[in-house]
Amino acid sequence: MAHIDYYLGVFSPNCYLAGTRPGDIASKHGATMTYKPLDLMALFARTGGVPPAQRHVSRQEYRLIEMERNAKIAGMPINLHPAHWPTNPAPASYAVIAAQKDGSGDLAALVAAITRACWAEERDIAEDSVIKSCLESAGFDPELADSGLLSGAETYEANLEDAVNAGVFGAPFFITDDDRRFWGQDRLDHLAAHLESRGA
Repeated sequence: MAHIDYYLGVFSPNCYLAGTRPGDIASKHGATMTYKPLDLMALFARTGGVPPAQRHVSRQEYRLIEMERNAKIAGMPINLHPAHWPTNPAPASYAVIAAQKDGSGDLAALVAAITRACWAEERDIAEDSVIKSCLESAGFDPELADSGLLSGAETYEANLEDAVNAGVFGAPFFITDDDRRFWGQDRLDHLAAHLESRGA
């Protein structure tokens, strides 16, 4: 059985645009998937990346063009300048970690709900009420937002170290158990094709 590590940032627009497709692809090909939320800004700092606000204006402008274009192709609403971005990604990341450990709901739906809250619904994903509503909508106990904070923080930090060591430099980033790497929501078809070629 194939396995995929999915490195994600809960306030990443490209993780939002990936939607539930990573989970759908894994399910279709009988692959398992570990969701690994991490501190994306810390990842940039560790791997030579530059936060969007510090990039040259031409890169900032083209980033918005690509976001709008990809959202239109995907048929997804997007606010290119959300009111609550950037925000503290740690609480929502801890919730994803706790939900994955709990296993009672739909993790793909949870990640999609959290990223959608930021990029399409003008909600602050650092707020407890927002996180709990996302958990509940994905079939999880909303109280998971309050549990396992210490272990969530430890896993969150470990995910960053794992990412750096594995060659990850952005999000979404997918690494298969045979060390094939795929960066970006626009590479999901490549991931699916690779799994198909393995007979997964």
